[in-house]
Amino acid sequence: MTASSFFVAGTDTEIGKTLVSSALLHGFARAGLRAAAMKPIASGAVVRDGVLHNEDADQLDAAANVALPNDIRTPFMMREPIAPHIAAAREGITLDIARIVDAHRIAMSKADIVVVEGVGGFRVPLTDTLDTADLAVALNLPVVLVVGMRLGCISHALLTAEAIAARGLKLAGWVANRVDPNMLCPDENLASLKLRIDAPLLGVIPHLAPADAARAADHLDIGILTDPLHQKD
Repeated sequence: MTASSFFVAGTDTEIGKTLVSSALLHGFARAGLRAAAMKPIASGAVVRDGVLHNEDADQLDAAANVALPNDIRTPFMMREPIAPHIAAAREGITLDIARIVDAHRIAMSKADIVVVEGVGGFRVPLTDTLDTADLAVALNLPVVLVVGMRLGCISHALLTAEAIAARGLKLAGWVANRVDPNMLCPDENLASLKLRIDAPLLGVIPHLAPADAARAADHLDIGILTDPLHQKD
């Protein structure tokens, strides 16, 4: 098959992008695909055995069945767990989108499918003029949107879907992730989102404690993303 790739965006931070990205990787691997992961920009890292490690990137590595070199999986890794453009500036790093595009091209040559996890929400600043939406455009990838199911999620999801469309990107599908187990009227909120988001719902992930990407994969319909009939505009 021709290698393909998806950009995983979120409605906010801390809504389960890494869980969903890892679940997608499990699903693709179960489907017999060589699945690799990228977390191009990560802030919040510690040194172990002389190597910088980021928790999200390590989770993605654990879910992928194709291992990428660290500098390809995560071209930019900063130590402080703060907004990436601030962390990069404090460490004297320039977040270069072209470098990420080059790394993605290498990743695509090594796998059937590459899952690229974004940073925070869809429009997190990277430099004074560029943000993660610009990165998604530069990679020219269909987007999988992770909606954290909690109070306020409807507006956040619809605004993000609008921003994705405004950049000329395809919304390949979305995932509802039950981040708040005490959310009131979750089914009604889900129905409202299904009515308003013009893309297929890939699945609803229940609240999992602890988070478990392999279990989360059981709740996703990977076929929507791998069936060529679904990928036509």
